[in-house]
Amino acid sequence: MNKTILITGAGSGLGKLIAKKFHKEGWNVIASMRSPEKETELTELDNVLVSRLDVTDKDSITKSVAEGLERFGNIDVLVNNAGYGLQGPFEVLAEELIRKEFEVNVFGLFNVTKAVLPHFRRNRAGIIINFSSIGGLITFPFTSMYHASKYAVEAFTEGLQYELNPIDIKLKLIEPGSFNTGFVSAMERESDDIYKYMPENCVYRDGLNATMARRHAMMGAQQDPQDVADIVFLAATDGSERLRYMVGDDAEKIYALRERMNDVEFKKMIMESFNL
Repeated sequence: MNKTILITGAGSGLGKLIAKKFHKEGWNVIASMRSPEKETELTELDNVLVSRLDVTDKDSITKSVAEGLERFGNIDVLVNNAGYGLQGPFEVLAEELIRKEFEVNVFGLFNVTKAVLPHFRRNRAGIIINFSSIGGLITFPFTSMYHASKYAVEAFTEGLQYELNPIDIKLKLIEPGSFNTGFVSAMERESDDIYKYMPENCVYRDGLNATMARRHAMMGAQQDPQDVADIVFLAATDGSERLRYMVGDDAEKIYALRERMNDVEFKKMIMESFNL
């Protein structure tokens, strides 16, 4: 019997690549997304259920999980991939934007996990794979709220092991570096809106401009997003209790530097790198 995976945020970017990877490997795939009516590629694949799921809408989560169980009879792996990136000076960020960051990246992840857990608990089996980021281990300028949300995911996932490992449910964290999947572009579009909250002489403006320019340069690394999908498949199938799966040369290099430096040294390096 084929195993089944439920993926949030499967309508684009890494989520779609993960869905295609598991389908290629012979899995049943519940490819959930906010706007399934716009999906044309995954709907053509056998053993793929394209389902509406908005992580901020509990009813849609409940329905998507129920549809997946009705179609395939079981869910073996949950991938909490859906995410939202917010950057900008904390002082000028509107409260609704900050709340959106945590509603999607933290509370949305909680909601989907809680919806699947009863099924995993009854089976005494299951794997929960949560998307963090290298930004869940280190921080960059003008992205404090995004980092705060990913640090929360790190702590939640690590802490939940103690509750779920004894009933044979495994926890995994995926920690990608910078991959050109449209995620950073979406962050920058959001940042364009941030400028309207900032006066022309705002003390943060030059720093934000420098940060956005540096992000463009970082995206020039041209790392293959398929590597992330492959790491997710490894996390789902390696049978280990390994918690963290870092992926991307940039992530590995900068985290190695963080491990060798004290707080002041690392801050200085980052500020110089971002021309701050």
